[in-house]
Amino acid sequence: MLEVGTKAPDFELPDQNGEIHSLKDYRGKKVILYFYPKDNTPGCTKQACGFSDRYPQIQEKGAIVLGVSKDSVASHKKFEEKYGLKFTLLSDTERKVIEAYDVWKEKKNYGKVSMGVVRTTYLIDEDGMILKANDKVKAADDPEKMLGELQ
Repeated sequence: MLEVGTKAPDFELPDQNGEIHSLKDYRGKKVILYFYPKDNTPGCTKQACGFSDRYPQIQEKGAIVLGVSKDSVASHKKFEEKYGLKFTLLSDTERKVIEAYDVWKEKKNYGKVSMGVVRTTYLIDEDGMILKANDKVKAADDPEKMLGELQ
């Protein structure tokens, strides 16, 4: 996980519509950048729907939400449409951003060890600095917690 107080790595990734986004596009706004393992899984769906439900309040506080996984643009589009998600999902199929933000780690699930995305949320300030970093994310609680972190 990257340290609070460090500069967030810039990136360029396609969203669910194939449009390219970079972190520098959002200078002047706070960014909730969250990494999640997979579209359409129970925890990831709870987290995404939670952010979507709170998105108007998040925007009122001058922030935006970007969700990142290694799923394809097409997968993100289906996920967005199925749940009516109101924010941007970014596709990192090559794991460049996932690795730059240090969220590709060894995971244990029922005794089986594999590599994967560790659910992690960063709050990035208007100048691109990391304000908060959390890699002990509870999917259902994260959106409300992050809304509370916005000043």
